[in-house]
Amino acid sequence: MKKQYFGTDGIRGEVGKFPIVPEFMTRLGYAAGKVLTKDAKPGERCKVLIGKDTRVSGYLLEAALEAGFAAAGVDVMLCGPIPTPGVAYLTKALRLSAGIVISASHNPYQDNGIKFFSENGDKLSDDLELAIESELDKPMGCVSSKELGKAFRLDDAAGRYIEFCKSTFPGDLNLKGLKLVVDCANGAAYHTAPHVFHELGAEVIAIGVNPDGRNINDGCGATAPGALIEKVKEVGADLGIALDGDADRLQMVDGSGRLFNGDELLYVLAKDRLNRGQKLGGVVGTLMTNLAVENAIKALGIGFERANVGDRYVLELLKQKSWIVGGEGSGHLLCLDQHSTGDGTIAALQVLAAMSQSKKSLSQLLDVVKIFPQVLLNVKYKLGYNWKSDEVLSKQIQKVENELRNIGRVLIRASGTEPVLRVMVETDNADVAMRSAKSIAELVPIN
Repeated sequence: MKKQYFGTDGIRGEVGKFPIVPEFMTRLGYAAGKVLTKDAKPGERCKVLIGKDTRVSGYLLEAALEAGFAAAGVDVMLCGPIPTPGVAYLTKALRLSAGIVISASHNPYQDNGIKFFSENGDKLSDDLELAIESELDKPMGCVSSKELGKAFRLDDAAGRYIEFCKSTFPGDLNLKGLKLVVDCANGAAYHTAPHVFHELGAEVIAIGVNPDGRNINDGCGATAPGALIEKVKEVGADLGIALDGDADRLQMVDGSGRLFNGDELLYVLAKDRLNRGQKLGGVVGTLMTNLAVENAIKALGIGFERANVGDRYVLELLKQKSWIVGGEGSGHLLCLDQHSTGDGTIAALQVLAAMSQSKKSLSQLLDVVKIFPQVLLNVKYKLGYNWKSDEVLSKQIQKVENELRNIGRVLIRASGTEPVLRVMVETDNADVAMRSAKSIAELVPIN
């Protein structure tokens, strides 16, 4: 069955437009509550945790979800603004039935969305999401008064999560002597991430920590690292750390202002674990992971596999392979030996630990990784066009692949939401990459 509402990362859209409206959110809470209570043991009361980022619409959606869960007889714990991975951690630590995050991650404040975590702090399975959608098709009801769910406030949620993050940093190390700029994107980590790094000994200059409900991800954070680069240079910091609105993405900047994306940091995490004698097996990237990173990881003598774009698919492949490290260039980095989901703060701590243990800078740790220029062209094609059956296009793709054999690669994929073909070429020469990508894109019949 095909899912109607759930995408690769929950349900997301513009606030005020279906499905990000109060009525649907109440029904969603009720539907999820019905599914959870079906699986509950006799006499066991279901309890869920709801966290959110700093969008003004979070108040509205939180109240609607709470009403839906209560109508299904599910108790709700509210923890206010907290990073997405914080909800995953607390759901498992408090032995709850599920965790719910109200966030649209790196999107602007006009958008919002809902993500679910299972009792183990994992993303929900396809079967559970389909079960919730099935309940959504049924009329909404309400349990009797004596069975109604109650709501509680979890006042120490941020403190619990801060302590958890600190526990993932090696006990024999500290961050004393480091000057860090931490950009929290005016998002969910504004009151957690700076404390984590400060309490481990670093001098912290925090930016993007004044959320007003509308400035999340606005010219700051992992999706707009320019502000971080400028601040690092201005204050003479050793490093900069950028998180996105719900703090599951990470980008880093060194003292010179050089930006390091998720692909590069993925290599650092893998190499560090090998240096510490940890059995790694291999690393999972995505279809967009830079070829230079794949080559460098394979040169370490371990495997490398590509998943579809999206941290959900990276996680699925990691579990399938029984591996622990994976991620994507956008900064979603998974260290399953530390957390059940991607966590920007914890990933940053793992990178800082690698630097401390090796006594090397980020650029030194990455001196063997020379990122290939990557060209991505988005071509809006005519409706009804099937690029896979276009023989002329296929021949040109094959020609470019032959020319780039061993020194580059080609990736063609269609957008899942609009008639756009994404043409990506990467190789060791930027001009060749652009010329090759254009030679393919020009053959697509445009609208």
